[in-house]
Amino acid sequence: MNIQTDFDLIVVGSGAAGIIAAIVAAREGKSVLLLEKLSQLASKLKATGGGRCNLTNTLSNEDFMAKFGRDGRFMQDALKAFDHKALVNFFSEIGVATHAPDGFRIFPTSHSSVTIITALQEEMQRLGVTLLLGQKVEELLHEDGKITGLKTNKQNFTSPKVVLATGGLGYPVLGAEGDGFTIANKLGHKVTELFPAMMPLRTKETWVANCRADTIAKVELRVDLKKYKKLRAKGDLIFTKNGLRGPVILDFAREVTPLLEKYGEVPLLLNMTKGMNEEQISQHFKSEISKNPQVKMIEILSTLLPEALSLELCNIAHVNPEATNKEIEGKNKAHLTQLLAWTPLTITGHDGFKMAMITRGGINLKEIDPKTMQSKIIEGLYFCGEIMNLDGPCGGYNLQWSFASGALAGKLL
Repeated sequence: MNIQTDFDLIVVGSGAAGIIAAIVAAREGKSVLLLEKLSQLASKLKATGGGRCNLTNTLSNEDFMAKFGRDGRFMQDALKAFDHKALVNFFSEIGVATHAPDGFRIFPTSHSSVTIITALQEEMQRLGVTLLLGQKVEELLHEDGKITGLKTNKQNFTSPKVVLATGGLGYPVLGAEGDGFTIANKLGHKVTELFPAMMPLRTKETWVANCRADTIAKVELRVDLKKYKKLRAKGDLIFTKNGLRGPVILDFAREVTPLLEKYGEVPLLLNMTKGMNEEQISQHFKSEISKNPQVKMIEILSTLLPEALSLELCNIAHVNPEATNKEIEGKNKAHLTQLLAWTPLTITGHDGFKMAMITRGGINLKEIDPKTMQSKIIEGLYFCGEIMNLDGPCGGYNLQWSFASGALAGKLL
């Protein structure tokens, strides 16, 4: 069988960004080749949100961009053309119903990424997109500063346009090995420093293991380093056998990893008592004791925190959990109150990119035109998705950005 080797567009990488770029271009009547080095399509998309696939969220574009920090405005044109409403519409047109059960995060009603992938695959087939699996791109071909095609581990293809949608370095088992960074770098693109983001963190303190599986809601955490006092986050936290995970940690990991690199360890302070300060905690103690002067300390603490965590904090403060208020020394009680307001924990590491859902860093944004996603260095080369130096928190942000940037790149403006 002769494989066609000349196309109007070649898309490298079959994640969310690459697939939508291929669909948008094919809808404009372009002949499109989608190359994927793995033996199946959209492996990472399949795993996203624990397989439930949190596609996007209901924030306005302004609020959405703010969540990406100082470079968020880079997304302005892409989001204007393809915001969350456009994404919901796009899926509705290809037969995927969506909803926002919490009024914020948008999922397919099936709560399964398989629904999403099947619909995207069927749309590509309908449009005649050529999909080749097991094709690893080795280099892009160019002449006089213009793209002319590319070379894979199996053959050469020609095209005046190439979209690089190869993702970052997170979850290498799902294909993310940074291929796109190497390819773009060879053409003169700068790649910023790369850090894993959105993954569990390890602590120096071993007592966390005794609290594992305890989920604490609405934890506030902050970095306890003079220069970085402003780094704070709020959300649910889960203890693990060697550290911390949960939404607030996944989000905060992107702030912590560069600091770990710099300092070796990062001290954190955690408020796990729904924002109560020392005075409010003392008042809470007094009110519980006034109800029952013989109440044990562990019983008071259990009104605020899970028992396992309460026992650990008693241990650190040298307080007997079975003792009543009168039996506890003042300085130990004061220490316990302090711990309840701000519990110190020290982050010492993580499992690197192996468990990281996304990558912090990527192709320097100054070298990409935000109105088209085209390279400012090589004509006919476009970028979309996680390969670029832009990442957001948990909650459908990164996937919406992948779809929006992919849809813009696919217009081949």
